[in-house]
Amino acid sequence: MAAPKMVFPPKLDLKYEMLRDLGQGAYGLVCAAKDRSTGVEVAIKRLSKIFEKPILAKRAIREIKLLRHFTGHENITSILDMEVTEQDDQYEEIYLVQELMEADLHQIIRSAQALTDAHYQYFIYQICRGLKYIHSANVLHRDLKPGKLTNLLLGCLANLLVNADCELKICDFGLARGFSSEPDVNGGFMTEYVATRWYRAPEIMLAFRNYTKAIDMWSVGCIFAELLGSKPLFKGRDYVDQLNQILSVLGTPDDETLSRIGSDRAQMYIRSLPQMPKIPFVNLYSSASELGRLEMLEGLLKFDPATRMTVDEALVHPYLEAYHDPGDEPVHDRLFDFSFEIVESMDDMRKLISAEIREYKHSQESSSQMGLGRAQLPLNVSERADGIEGQEDYTTGAMDVDEELRMRDY
Repeated sequence: MAAPKMVFPPKLDLKYEMLRDLGQGAYGLVCAAKDRSTGVEVAIKRLSKIFEKPILAKRAIREIKLLRHFTGHENITSILDMEVTEQDDQYEEIYLVQELMEADLHQIIRSAQALTDAHYQYFIYQICRGLKYIHSANVLHRDLKPGKLTNLLLGCLANLLVNADCELKICDFGLARGFSSEPDVNGGFMTEYVATRWYRAPEIMLAFRNYTKAIDMWSVGCIFAELLGSKPLFKGRDYVDQLNQILSVLGTPDDETLSRIGSDRAQMYIRSLPQMPKIPFVNLYSSASELGRLEMLEGLLKFDPATRMTVDEALVHPYLEAYHDPGDEPVHDRLFDFSFEIVESMDDMRKLISAEIREYKHSQESSSQMGLGRAQLPLNVSERADGIEGQEDYTTGAMDVDEELRMRDY
């Protein structure tokens, strides 16, 4: 059944012409539209029903604040415009206008067009360039993945979007969190699902005592492996199976790493398994053995987050040398303020959203984009495969390995 067509409120309809629906989520709808004054095509996301549940309101606040905080970086989507509908002097729906991108990275991976090593380098470079900016503001994205979910929870088709010139943008900050140097702070922020299972770092599934920016770098490694192999590397049907698949490739972690697993049950489970050797990545990706590809993949997919490659290390890796430019890889000039996360009442959340919209309206002005300044790679996005396989939804089931083992009476 076709998704319902978005109907613009009068103020938005004056500025934009509806073109086509792009997707529907639990509390959002996304469409393509055309700016009536410039002719430029844009994506418009409608956030509705966000005040039905506190978790949805909080995610909407987080999304708007973070998109505004990162506006101006070429590898992160920006809010180009924002409109609201009101009822009884309260906001009911929010419309976010953003850049329209032709495809998500999952569609590109599964497309009929053959990708070259230059494509892999450019995609991974842009992800890391955007992540450097995000991490410099002490923000963890926590849900990087190449393609869409079966259930578009936040109304976002994907969070790695690509256009015909292979320009890539990171979007969807609804699950992002702040990073603290205090382990107890990071250890307590797993109150919601984080990262689609196939791209989720082992320290999240195993309740390590501290989470770092390394969780995003694991996701980058999984995405890189998917580019090289045209399919997900770890495609677990549940958390225990996901862990088993990771161990079958990376081998059994050493005792020091195992001792940092916060879940005694999960630690006991791993210790009960036969000792597993590491499988060299060259055995899995024999055609990708040149140009330092597998060396970089090794660095990104370290089981131990303390030894995993950082975003700064990734950017200076020889594999990305063709694109690396230290003068064009900016960091944010201020940390992101996550103090709004302590707000719990719906009335206070409404006030926060109202304040955010007022601030946006007052500060609305065109901001220059930080450019890559490099030749772009052409990509025929019209060749992408139809009927793209949807990735698993993270809205149901166990939260981690410990919970799943408990459900199995382990």
